[in-house]
Amino acid sequence: MNPVWALVGPTASGKTAAALALAEHLSTGRTRHGHAGNGPQKVEVISVDSALVYRGMDIGTAKPSASELAQVRHHLIDIRDPSQTYSAAEFVQDASVLIEDVRGRGAVPLLVGGTMLYLKALQQGLAPMPPADAQVRADIEAQARLEGWPAIHAALVQVDPDSAKRLAPNDSQRLQRALEVYRISGRTLTDWHAHPGTTTPPVPLRLLSLEPQNRQWLHDRIAQRFDAMLAQNFLQEVQALRARGDLNPDLPAMRCVGYRQAWEALDLSERSGQPVDRKDLRDKGIFATRQLAKRQITWLRSMPERQVIACDGPNALPQLLALADDWGSA
Repeated sequence: MNPVWALVGPTASGKTAAALALAEHLSTGRTRHGHAGNGPQKVEVISVDSALVYRGMDIGTAKPSASELAQVRHHLIDIRDPSQTYSAAEFVQDASVLIEDVRGRGAVPLLVGGTMLYLKALQQGLAPMPPADAQVRADIEAQARLEGWPAIHAALVQVDPDSAKRLAPNDSQRLQRALEVYRISGRTLTDWHAHPGTTTPPVPLRLLSLEPQNRQWLHDRIAQRFDAMLAQNFLQEVQALRARGDLNPDLPAMRCVGYRQAWEALDLSERSGQPVDRKDLRDKGIFATRQLAKRQITWLRSMPERQVIACDGPNALPQLLALADDWGSA
């Protein structure tokens, strides 16, 4: 498989705007020097974002607007209800099919997003794993409700200490999966990774990475975006999700950055009978988003093959387009 272009970067680094600009640039078929390139190339975006898959979660995920979605065809957005899960394995399967479909239409697939686990799974391939078992999961959740997730972590220490060492005692989703795999198969997650058997084929990627030189620049953008979300009625969006009655804060959708903090703020408001403390919500939401960005940058720095564009520099867009031209002519 020929390499697939991927535009990545931490949250609030400007990936959506950059992707649209890149798509428009390639559609003209002209290089940055004004010379003929490889001819007009239509671009289709494949989202690499674990939050954008959920319907009804638009404001807090900074989902591309209707007009932005109309400019370029997008995939893997609004494909799940917030009550459902979406795994890295499902992403790899969906993205692999889409890459071939897009190419079959004579277009360029462009991966765009910041969910690094998805990106790594696609780039390196996935080991086969036992499918989820609803009853085993229910048993683990019931035990966690009685004893707490630290007790689940202690149980995992007994059977798979290497996995337990990597996981925090309150990382409910990953603790559940690690213990579930062991109870279903009799093999630890560590063993599955060490002896994977057949894997999904790795997809070679050309990584264009938007990264700030000045971390404060990114912090300011994160704060500005969170303020904009609050002004766009983000709290009302989360209230509407809560009002459905079938969602809870342990679901992956509701653990997304911003949604977790808003849910907790609304819980506290209901218990106290007081209005939501918007300043406290803002502080916690911005802090959590900064932590997410920090983790994303750490992931990116472990990928030495990436081409870094200083997204806070004055020439970020020209540099991005120049790299695209160079790769397109290679």
